[in-house]
Amino acid sequence: MKFKPMKKLLLLLSLPLFCFSQPTLYLSLPKQKSFFQKTEDLYADFAGAKILVHPEQTFQSIDGFGFTLTGGSAQLIQQLEPTKRAALLQELFGTNGISVLRIGVGATDLDASVFSYEDKPRKFSLDPSKADLIPVLQQIIAINPAIKIMATPWSPPVWMKDNENSKGGSLLEKYYQTYANYLAKYIQAMAKEGITIWALTPQNEPLHPGNNPSMFMSSEMQTKFIKTALGPVFQKQNIQTKIIIYDHNCDHPEYAIDLLNDPEARKYVSGSAFHLYNGDISALSQVKAAHPDKDLYFTEQWTGYKGDFTGDFMWHVKNVILGAVNNHAKTAIEWNLANDPTYGPHTPGGCTECLGALTISGQDFSRNQSYYIVMQAAKFVPAGSIRLGIEVPAGIQAAAFKRPDGKIVFLVQNEGRKKNISIEKLNLEIPAESVLTIIL
Repeated sequence: MKFKPMKKLLLLLSLPLFCFSQPTLYLSLPKQKSFFQKTEDLYADFAGAKILVHPEQTFQSIDGFGFTLTGGSAQLIQQLEPTKRAALLQELFGTNGISVLRIGVGATDLDASVFSYEDKPRKFSLDPSKADLIPVLQQIIAINPAIKIMATPWSPPVWMKDNENSKGGSLLEKYYQTYANYLAKYIQAMAKEGITIWALTPQNEPLHPGNNPSMFMSSEMQTKFIKTALGPVFQKQNIQTKIIIYDHNCDHPEYAIDLLNDPEARKYVSGSAFHLYNGDISALSQVKAAHPDKDLYFTEQWTGYKGDFTGDFMWHVKNVILGAVNNHAKTAIEWNLANDPTYGPHTPGGCTECLGALTISGQDFSRNQSYYIVMQAAKFVPAGSIRLGIEVPAGIQAAAFKRPDGKIVFLVQNEGRKKNISIEKLNLEIPAESVLTIIL
């Protein structure tokens, strides 16, 4: 049987306003588990369909790419012997590394146990996090003092809730002021530890009360809490921490839109945060269109131990990295930074299948797909980069950025067969199922 040769799809990358110089190229091939490899082996002689970059179109500045440092992650990292721990943290948070972190206010579902910082009324203490989360954060800040830390509660102290349980329930309205003061105390106490909380979301996944810990908080509830308690408390106490709303899936952009429609609540709010377990990433652009003065953030997406390495890498690069930033997100944050070989620690009822960016077993660790997903962007697109306008043909995903050092970076993903692009007179072939980074 004879097979006809596959006709190549050729792409032209047009850079009308850029001063061309010899580019630097880095190639990722997830099937081969080969990432960020500097290469000069992609030259070709083909040009065709255009990828158009519009440098005159500038969009959001990038705050960073990163993970959630759960208490369980911190516990595993902290138990590494000092030399190994220092080397790992330098790899993660040093030059060309993670520039934004998400942490829990109290326990997440990937902590070894459930706790808040005020389990008994009027007895606030950060003690539950002083053995692991706080010292790990202090070590990270010593490496990267500019890192941005976003804090999120999975649940208030249970005595503030209508079911008096860490799982589900809602915040009692009589405790709105008390809870706002609790969050203010948390920010101030962390500052005393040398940890600046850059941003806060009032509730992780407020429409998912089935996790442990968790809480239901409707858009109407969150609106009232912000405008009557959290916003005024932050204002009165001169707390500069950003308030970022929602922090849940893309299938309910109306949650954020409705809240921002309230004139009293919106004046305290910096932006909205999204996950992508349901819905489409374009929901971020719906919110941006409704409220163009408010920022967007992508704050969580998990990988599971049952997932396919290549499939996960390509899907997350497409949707979480490129999809989020091309829909105005200033951050792209994956879920858990580290787990042990049994996918713990986790609370009773917490996630039992979550695969961290790292698997830490005793004094050894390995890197999983989430590590490479985030580093695909973090290594090349530092905080302060500006997204540029771009048009791409079918079969290609891409984003373009101008970095603070003036260089232009393109992240170009090819999900299909090998293709060719041309940068002015330089022709390059992109292998199948790959991500190519181009730095000019």
